[in-house]
Amino acid sequence: MACGRSTPVDHDVQVRELYVGIGVHNASPLVQRAVHSSRELRMKLRPLQALSRTQSSPGAALSGLVSGLAPGLVSALGVFALLMLGPPARAAAPSPQGWDSLLAACVLDINDGASTAVDYDCFAARRDELRAYLDSLSGIDTEAFTALNRDARLAFLINAYNAWTVELILTAWPDLDSIRDLGGLFSSPWKKEFIPLLGSTLSLDDIEHGMIRKAGSYDEPRIHFAVNCASIGCPALRREAYRGDRLEAQLEDQTVRFLADRSRNRLRNNRLEVTSLFKWYGDDFATGWRGATTLRGFLGLYATALDLDEAARSDLESGALKLRFLDYDWSLNRR
Repeated sequence: MACGRSTPVDHDVQVRELYVGIGVHNASPLVQRAVHSSRELRMKLRPLQALSRTQSSPGAALSGLVSGLAPGLVSALGVFALLMLGPPARAAAPSPQGWDSLLAACVLDINDGASTAVDYDCFAARRDELRAYLDSLSGIDTEAFTALNRDARLAFLINAYNAWTVELILTAWPDLDSIRDLGGLFSSPWKKEFIPLLGSTLSLDDIEHGMIRKAGSYDEPRIHFAVNCASIGCPALRREAYRGDRLEAQLEDQTVRFLADRSRNRLRNNRLEVTSLFKWYGDDFATGWRGATTLRGFLGLYATALDLDEAARSDLESGALKLRFLDYDWSLNRR
C-alpha cells in the first residue's frame, strides 16, 4: 500500500461480518439496508463483533454495546430487533387430546353403533382431567380464537359445549335423572351462566345459539348431530373430540349415524317419523346448504341413511310423504 495512507475500510465486509457475528445473517434486505446505512452503527461493528465472540448469545453482545450508543441509534436498534423477531406468537387452540382420552374411556357405543351411552361414574372419577381440559379452553382469548380457521373455531365450540355439559351433569351426579332436573319452573340449565370462555361467563345457550348457530358464522346444519344435551333423545356424544382438520368427515359421519338410527328416525305406514330436532330447528335445515332450501330437501340428501327408496324420496320432496315428529326423550343418556 502507499506510504501514509491506511487501507480503505470495506463497510460491506464489516456488515456481513456483523450479520454472522450476531446471528442475523438471514436478515431481510430491508433490515440489511437499514443497518448498512447507519454510519454510527458501522463504527461500532468491530466492538460488537468482538463482544459477540466472547458472549454466549447475540442478546448478550447487543446488551454490552447498547450503553455506548447514542439514543437515536438505540431506538434504531429497537426497531431492528422488532423487525428481526417479528410479531409475538399468538396462543394456539388447546389440544383436545385430554378430552379425546376421556371420551374414549367414558363413552360407550350402543344400538350397533348408532348411538352412545355415557358412563358418568367414569367422568366423575376422572373429573380432575375434565377440569384441566376445561381450564385449557378457558385459557384461549378472543384474539387467539379469531385467528383460528373456520373449522378449528367450530370444532373448539362443539367440544366446549359437550365438555361443559358433562361438567354440568357432574355437579348433581348421581342424584338426577335428566338434565332438566338442574333447572326449575322459571329457570333452565341451558341458561345457567357458569362457563368462563373467551373473556366472558357464558351459558350453554350462549355457545350453541349465540355462537355456533349465529347466522353468518358457520351456517352448518349438521352441528345439531354433534352438540350433545346429555339426553337419550340427543344425537350421540361422539367417542372422540372434534378437530378442525377432520371436522367435515366427523360431522358427516354423525349425521349419517343419527339418521340411520331407527329409534329416532324411521319410515312407518307411509309416514316418515323423525326427531323433534327437525321441528325445533327446521329453519337451520332450509338455508340452501348443499342446495337444500327446505327441511324435506335436507332429508332427501340423506335418503340412503333414512332407508328411503327412490319413490319414497320423491314423495318426501314433493310433500306426498307425511312427516311426523317423535316425542323427545329427555332421560339422562347414562350407561
